[in-house]
Amino acid sequence: MLAGELRLGGARVVVVEKLARPTGQSRGLGFTARAMEVFDQRGLLPRFGTLEKSPMGHFGGVQFDYTVLEDAHFGARGVPQSQTEAVLEDWATELGADVRRGWELAKLAEDGDGVEIVAATPEGEQRLRGAYLVGCDGGQSVVRQAAGFDFPGLPATRRMYLADVTGCDIRPRFLGERLENGMVMAAPLAPGVDRIIVCEHGTPAGDRPQAVEFDEVADAWERITGESLAGGGADWVSSFTDATRQVSAYRKGRVLLAGDAAHVHLPAGGQGLSTGVQDAANLGWKLAAVVRGAAPDDLLDSYHDERHPVGARLLMNTRAQGMVFLGGAETDPVRQVFGELMELTEVRRRLAGVVSHLDITYDLGPGTHALLGRRLPPRPLHLADGTRTTTSALLHQARGVLLDLTDDTTLRAAAAPWSDRVTTVTATPDHYGVFAGATALLVRPDGHVAWAAVGENTQHRPTAEGPASGVSAADGPVSGPAVVVGPTATGVNTQGPVPGVAAGGARGSDAGADAGGDGWAFADGPAGTEALVEALHRWFGTPEVA
Repeated sequence: MLAGELRLGGARVVVVEKLARPTGQSRGLGFTARAMEVFDQRGLLPRFGTLEKSPMGHFGGVQFDYTVLEDAHFGARGVPQSQTEAVLEDWATELGADVRRGWELAKLAEDGDGVEIVAATPEGEQRLRGAYLVGCDGGQSVVRQAAGFDFPGLPATRRMYLADVTGCDIRPRFLGERLENGMVMAAPLAPGVDRIIVCEHGTPAGDRPQAVEFDEVADAWERITGESLAGGGADWVSSFTDATRQVSAYRKGRVLLAGDAAHVHLPAGGQGLSTGVQDAANLGWKLAAVVRGAAPDDLLDSYHDERHPVGARLLMNTRAQGMVFLGGAETDPVRQVFGELMELTEVRRRLAGVVSHLDITYDLGPGTHALLGRRLPPRPLHLADGTRTTTSALLHQARGVLLDLTDDTTLRAAAAPWSDRVTTVTATPDHYGVFAGATALLVRPDGHVAWAAVGENTQHRPTAEGPASGVSAADGPVSGPAVVVGPTATGVNTQGPVPGVAAGGARGSDAGADAGGDGWAFADGPAGTEALVEALHRWFGTPEVA
C-alpha cells in the first residue's frame, strides 16, 4: 500500500521483500469500514470483485448492529488476506514500484543524507541507498530492531492457535464459544474447509509466535470442546499471542515504521491489516512530497503525531476486548456490566466508531466545522459541467482537493498557486448532510479534511464557468528513491500516468509560512482565505514562484 501511495506522489520506490513468492495464507479475512473507504479513494474496490459488507459486528464477543453509526459497518467480510495482498501488489507494480522478492534486509545504516541497506539475495549480497527507509516488515520487524526503536508494552499472557482445517465436521461458532477450559471459534471458508481459532486457558506464551503442528491444535481443540479432529488435516496452522506493544516514536531520523512493525496487539475485530493500510495512506503522500522537495522534512513529524494516538487507541480497544471475551470466570462481572452498557445507543455508536475506524480525528488546526480533522465521507457530487462524481473519486490520484461548494472565485484564486498538487473542484452534493455549514473544504490526499470554511451554503448548482474537475501539471521528474522493506502490499489501477511534479522545487521552505510570503500576495477576500492559504502551506509546501 505504501509503495503505491509513494508512486502516486511521484517518488521512486523499491520494495525489499524477503518472500520469493506469496505464501497464499490468509490470517486476515476482510478489512474495516475505513480501510474500505481508503481503497475506494484510490479506485481499488472493483479489483476485489463483489464485496459483502456486514452490518452486524461485535465488541468483545457482544454482537450489535454497527449501522447505528452513519456509514459504519463491521467491514468487508470474507476477503482473504492473500487477495488483498495480490490486489495491492498489482497496483503498486503497475504504478512503477520496483518490487524485489527474495531480498532479505540484513543491515542498515543512516546518515544525514539517506539510508543504506545491505540485503541478502539469491545473487549474493546487494546494497541499496535511498532517501528514506520505511519498515513495513511486521511484528518481528528487522528494521525496527536494526534502527534501535523503543518498543514498550505488555508481554503476552496467552498463546492461541489459528488454522484452516480440512476433512473435519465442525459446527460453526461464528462469534466464538466460551467454555470451561477456553474459547474456540469456527467458520466455514469453503466446502470441507473451516477456519478455527483456539484459545486454551493456561497455555504458556512468549512474545514471539512459535511454530506449531496440526496435532497440537487438534489436541487443544479436543481438551476445550471434547470433540475430536482425528482424521482431519490443515492447509496451514499458526500461533499468535496477545502481546501488546507500540513503538514510542514512528520516526527516527530517516527511518520510519508502519503497520505491525509499529504496533502489535490481539487481532480482535480484524483491525490490524486495516490500521496498517491507514498508516500507509497517512505517510505515503507526505513522504513523497518531502522526497520530491515539494515539502519540508518536518512534514513527516505529523505522521507520528497523527498515527501514534490511533495506534494507542487500537491497543486499548483490543486489550479491552481480550479481557471481556477471553478471560475466565474471574471476568464474569466485567462481562455483565459490559452487557448492560451495550444496551445504550450511545455506547454502541461509540464502539462502532472505534472498531470501524470512522471516528478517527486528527488535530489539523483551528476551526469549528464538524468535518475538520475527520475523514471526508463518501458522497455523490454534481460538478460544474453537469456531470456527477463522488468524493472518493476525487482522491483517486492521491492529490489534495479544494472542494468549493459555493462557486467562490476568491478561494479558487487563492489555491491556484498549488495547482500542481491540489485539484480545485466546484461542486454541490445531492444532500448537504455532513456538508451543512461548510462553504468549502480542503481535503488532504489521505481523505482527511485539513480546512473548512464555515458559512451558509444553499442547494444550488455551480455555474458552467466553474473550474474543471481536475488540474494537472505537466509531467516532471520523479525523485527518490524511498525504500520500503517488508511484506509486499499490492495495489491497483491508476487511471493514466503518475501525476507530474513541478520542475525544481526548493526544499526546506516553511510549510506554515505566512500567506503573503515567498512572493505570493492575495487580495482581501471572504473570511477563511488567509486560513486556507496557511493550510495549503502547511500541508502542501510552498508553491513555485513563476
